[in-house]
Amino acid sequence: GNVTTPEGYREAWNTLAEGGWIGLSADPDIGGIGLPPAMSMAVIEMFIGACMAFEMYPGLTAGAARVVAGHAPEGMRSQVATKMFTGEWGGTMCLTESGAGSDVGENRCRATPTADADGSFLLEGEKIFISGGDQDLTENIVHLVLARTPDSQAGTKGLSLFLVPKFCFDSDLNLTERNGAVVTKIEEKMGIHGSATCVLTLGDRGPCKGWLVGNEHEGIEIMFEMMNEARIGVGAQGVALSAAATSYATRYAKERKQGSSIRNFRDASAPRVPITVHPDVRRMLMTMKVWTETMRSMILRLGLRADLSERHPDEAERQRHLDRVDLLVPILKAHCTDLGFESCVLGLQVLGGYGFIGEYPLEQLVRDGKIMSIYEGTNGIQAMDLVGRKLRRNGGALFMDWVKDANAECDAGREAGLGDAADALAKAVGHCGAAAMHLGTMGAQGKLEGTMLQAYPFLTMMGVVHLGLEALNQARTAKRLLDAGQSSNHLKGKLLNLRFYVANLLPEAVALSKAVQSGDDSCLDEILFA
Repeated sequence: GNVTTPEGYREAWNTLAEGGWIGLSADPDIGGIGLPPAMSMAVIEMFIGACMAFEMYPGLTAGAARVVAGHAPEGMRSQVATKMFTGEWGGTMCLTESGAGSDVGENRCRATPTADADGSFLLEGEKIFISGGDQDLTENIVHLVLARTPDSQAGTKGLSLFLVPKFCFDSDLNLTERNGAVVTKIEEKMGIHGSATCVLTLGDRGPCKGWLVGNEHEGIEIMFEMMNEARIGVGAQGVALSAAATSYATRYAKERKQGSSIRNFRDASAPRVPITVHPDVRRMLMTMKVWTETMRSMILRLGLRADLSERHPDEAERQRHLDRVDLLVPILKAHCTDLGFESCVLGLQVLGGYGFIGEYPLEQLVRDGKIMSIYEGTNGIQAMDLVGRKLRRNGGALFMDWVKDANAECDAGREAGLGDAADALAKAVGHCGAAAMHLGTMGAQGKLEGTMLQAYPFLTMMGVVHLGLEALNQARTAKRLLDAGQSSNHLKGKLLNLRFYVANLLPEAVALSKAVQSGDDSCLDEILFA
């Protein structure tokens, strides 16, 4: 029933809470700092890179606190959110149930209203894969639980959201009796071993009280707010692990001497050289570097757009920025976690045999990083969201606005003297448009299976092109500064990043566009897997 976190976690949590790092972008009136989301993105990358398993505790707490601040019952809304943002209480979200997996509509957890004056419900059921389902870092934990009230319809529209504390509390938030939300198992996982992934049983070992968050049957809409934030957070994990892997692998490669230069390979007496001299190692390190820096640019820019979607003085511009965030979140979550994992794998390859043993950190990053493409909606689900919902919204306006901005970035690249790269990217943008039109035609013809078959390749293609545009944007800025006399290896590296990306990584988008438009549906043949 109780989880003990690893040695040092309490001290780390207390340091984080005392510094105000949990509520970085939250309102100061409820325990936050009030920084723009882009600043939060920059900071959280460093915390995740330091220890992904630990950062899941404050990350989920902050996400749950924002839902509480916006939708919890009026009498506890700001008070409970403050407890969470200041690190006194923790938070989780509880969606998944055994056998249902990602099909949230199969939720069986029940919530029955009581006759108590506090408006509480009694919950019964079981949730699985609950990150931070219990811990010894805070005096209380607020679980946000999806459940069905009596006579609710089937599917996601029948779900409501409930605030279920580990310990009940009075009107002054003094803790009272232990609530009946109890951890009955900790999952043994491949990675993120420092983060407790729990089975949470509700109402089996005593009454489990909960309070309605928002209105009845609004649960999935409200929970999507936290899920969207969580998907951005998982995208940040992809960036952070890629950055950590790049740092570890580069440092190792600079120190590790093995073999002679390829130019002197016939000379047995030639001096041993750091493996950074070897071309294949350079290729791997450059790939990791470029992925990391373009993904970082993407997530910081998305944070800026999230801020502008709330604070821009023009309502139309606020909506435009919000639409762009909605379009890019599935790409950020899926493509950046795929690349984050691949970057860790490349980093391990740079270390060779040493990378495969626990004495070095790369094998842990590989184990930790695989979950990123699975939780908060698998990357296949993100692709279906992109193709099935986001591309269709407003008659394709979200996608066409992205194409418009992408072509404007290419025009700016040409004006800056980066014409070859800009031309290559403009052609790749055109391939995205052609692939989107093809999928739209298939959908209009009712060929839904064939459309969804190509959803993931399409998302990957858009991700490849979008990161290329980030590389072009960074190179434009670097070139402007270099032309103004600000010379540095960092700025020169941005120009090399663009060259490398266009020559070595961008061609994948062209190949994927051809695959998406091929019409091949051989894997859907009924003779397979019969």
